[in-house]
Amino acid sequence: QAPIAAPLCLLETTVAPQWVDYNGHMSESCYLLVFGDNSDAFFRFIGIDEAYRAAGHSLYTVQTQLHNLREVSEGEPLRLTLQLLDADDRRLHIFHAMFHGISGQLLATGEQLLVHVDMMLGRSVAMPAGLQQRVLAIRAAHASLSRPAQAGQPIGIRRKPA
Repeated sequence: QAPIAAPLCLLETTVAPQWVDYNGHMSESCYLLVFGDNSDAFFRFIGIDEAYRAAGHSLYTVQTQLHNLREVSEGEPLRLTLQLLDADDRRLHIFHAMFHGISGQLLATGEQLLVHVDMMLGRSVAMPAGLQQRVLAIRAAHASLSRPAQAGQPIGIRRKPA
């Protein structure tokens, strides 16, 4: 019944030493690691926790796209947001934004398509009614947000017209 933040801000963290690569900034795989932690916080927010998974259901990622926009170094603070772009009875389309915790500068984005699965059957199934209601409430709260510029962008080499 509480108001739902738009976007959600469920995770703040600091760039750990083991996330930094030989170039002195956060490694590309660690951007995905942090976005995964943000997804996990979202899952707990909507009611997908250890007990839910132990009962044989979960969300699986079927597609991910990352946009690394700025470098970030060891010890720097991060603030993550999550926007639910769309959902149906089996799928969630989520969008992560990673900001510098002090300057507020957008550092990276991640976009994911998730599918609800029955792990015993090994296939997608509809979410239970209670979970679906929570997801739809978030979708409604996020409906007024503008679509992020990076969402749905194709990957490829952009060429100037001849």
